[in-house]
Amino acid sequence: MSIAVATGLYGISFGALGVASGLSILQTMALSLLMFTGGSQFAFIGVIAGGGSGAAAGAAATLLGIRNAVYGMQLNAIFGPRGWRRFAAAHVTIDESTATASGQSDRLEQRRGFWTAGLGVFVLWNLFTAVGAFAGNALGDPKQWGLDGAAVAAFLGLLWPRLKGREPAAIAVVCALATVLAVPFLPPGVPILVAALVAAALGWMSHSRTRPGRPLETEGLEPDVDPYAHHLGGHREPADPTKTQNRTRPQKRTKKEPGQEGGE
Repeated sequence: MSIAVATGLYGISFGALGVASGLSILQTMALSLLMFTGGSQFAFIGVIAGGGSGAAAGAAATLLGIRNAVYGMQLNAIFGPRGWRRFAAAHVTIDESTATASGQSDRLEQRRGFWTAGLGVFVLWNLFTAVGAFAGNALGDPKQWGLDGAAVAAFLGLLWPRLKGREPAAIAVVCALATVLAVPFLPPGVPILVAALVAAALGWMSHSRTRPGRPLETEGLEPDVDPYAHHLGGHREPADPTKTQNRTRPQKRTKKEPGQEGGE
């Protein structure tokens, strides 16, 4: 619930920025109700506010929403929701609900964390979006309150812990540089697509350089959730190197003395 409150509060910034970008109050609220993924929503109104087309705004929002599909595949393998719960779970599969679920080791607590965070963020995000939208005109320029930087700070907070290895950090730096260089020359919303293509190209090049028999470097790219851990009754325990050595080490044979059973 604390995560839901913290996330819901910066829905105020989205509501204010949505109205400031030229959307009506109802349109801004509809984005939170139907799209309901903060990153995609901020990307959408950011492109619109910059004068970009609806197609560019939709492409940028879709690109950032791909991560939710990855979360959905992982969580579907864990929970396997059925019926109407399947559609409800898909709608509230966001960064916060996935992180809360993956932070638990017990199956019941995973389920409780997912639904509590997901539904809590949904209710409060929409509530504070409405507050921000109605108060948008009274607030004046959102930049004076620093609301335009709230989404950027949130994204950096989500990204930073994932940069555990040198390769992911290097890709992030190159993509950021590509975005900065593309902004003056391309329409709003297109630079982020350029950065995505650069990231995909770098990932493909890294994979193609991997020699046969050499494991692919995945440090910092591993999934947050092990979707098959429940088959073993919970999260998989890390392998104990001492036990592995005991299993693989050949037993020392002792020479039997003559006269013993089976002796030579």
